[in-house]
Amino acid sequence: MISYWLEGLKTALIPSNLLIMLIGAASGIVVGALPGVTSSMGIILLLPFTYYMKPETALLMLTSMYCASMFGGSISAILLRTPGTPSAAATAMDGYPLAQQGKAGKAISAALIGSFFGGLASGICMVFLAPLLAKFALKFGPPEYFALAVFGLTIIASVSGKDLVKGLIAGLIGLLLSVIGIDNVTGSQRLTLGIDALANGFDFLPVMIGVFAVSEVLDKLEKRTPPVQTTTSLGQLFLSWEEMKSLVVPIIVGIIIGTLIGVLPGTGGTIATFLAYNELKRWSKNKEKFGQGALEGVAVCETANNAVTGGAMVPTLSLGVPGDAVTAVMLGAFVLIGIRPGPLLFTQQPRVVYSFFAGWFIIQFMMLAMGFVSSILAPNILKIKDEVLMPIVLALCIIGSFSLRNSVYDVAVALCFGVLGYLMRKAGFPMPPLVLGMILGPMAEQNLNRTLLIAKNDWTILFRRPISLTLLLAAFVSVTLSLLGTYRSSKKEAARS
Repeated sequence: MISYWLEGLKTALIPSNLLIMLIGAASGIVVGALPGVTSSMGIILLLPFTYYMKPETALLMLTSMYCASMFGGSISAILLRTPGTPSAAATAMDGYPLAQQGKAGKAISAALIGSFFGGLASGICMVFLAPLLAKFALKFGPPEYFALAVFGLTIIASVSGKDLVKGLIAGLIGLLLSVIGIDNVTGSQRLTLGIDALANGFDFLPVMIGVFAVSEVLDKLEKRTPPVQTTTSLGQLFLSWEEMKSLVVPIIVGIIIGTLIGVLPGTGGTIATFLAYNELKRWSKNKEKFGQGALEGVAVCETANNAVTGGAMVPTLSLGVPGDAVTAVMLGAFVLIGIRPGPLLFTQQPRVVYSFFAGWFIIQFMMLAMGFVSSILAPNILKIKDEVLMPIVLALCIIGSFSLRNSVYDVAVALCFGVLGYLMRKAGFPMPPLVLGMILGPMAEQNLNRTLLIAKNDWTILFRRPISLTLLLAAFVSVTLSLLGTYRSSKKEAARS
């Protein structure tokens, strides 16, 4: 174990890897700060540049983008009242009033300190929990993997947003796309329409670029949002000793709630931030300060959404089941760069795993340094106009798709899926379920085929093995709770109207 850690630390500290992490952290903060450019989109835009890197280097770059974008979302939430990422939505409740009081610099500093400690604490949780979960998952066979994939697909319900039906339809589209190509049992072509290029199915990278990035560009260009008015005066950046002491409790609350929520598949940073904010406010002696510009409110939200990152990586790394919508995209990115998340990852690719663990903590310190610089530059970052940004993003999409195999076909796939994604956005269909369907569909199909071959078409094997039965029951409970939640929400809305 110690040798793995030393090897991982050595890999993470290679100067080229440090530079890569620094670029990833800087890009992540900018991506997070720009409203409309989500963490998922940033990871996808970065992915083509990591495609030919070593897996551990690519993983470090994507992770630094992921972690830093969580903090970056707070900048626009504080200065514009427009969260750069959904996880920063709660930050705006106290961050923007602070900006109006001329304390935007202090608010960003509180967010940065909370993000730093949240990231560190969740990293410690990940280091201890992920290997334990992976050891348990080594007992899995094809029936358990199939049940796990089914459980993973139920996460669609929680990443579907307000409309569960549309989320399920998007998930089904993803499943349908995942079966295009050659059947791995019979060897026959499925749904290829006689087009040879489709025999291997759709390559995941152009599909993700199209659905997430190209569709966002089309949507932005259509809306043509007016230029934003930013708070140009940040005020003081440094917190006083009294203000620092007041952040201790919010940071502890954010760490506990964020990490716990992150470990649960299908939850995510948005839930964690609102829950942490609500709990801090509930037990605070100064409830009236919240919503009026409380540094504690900013700190607890940013601590919680960064504490989610490490927690969400636990099921992603050890089981191959994403913790939230962003890690669903990360999961796809792992597969593309040659990393197979799951219990065997820890035994087959320990160099990758431990360089990732070591790099995680280095990234938090880099984010702290880059975050301080960005807090000074923040008003300028937010002045980048869509007319300038979106053509650059579109050009990156085309270059990224083409660079995969030097193929115009992949560019065409990205553009076609961009139009599909744009139409889905217009109709209110969420994107993450489509990605989950495409990732988990082949896993479910292949392991169901293996299970039935082993059991000679006896389906009861899925219910006779304790782990697979438990996972299927968990899937049933997950779907039932989601349906009940949707039913209650619709009843409340009907009562209001």
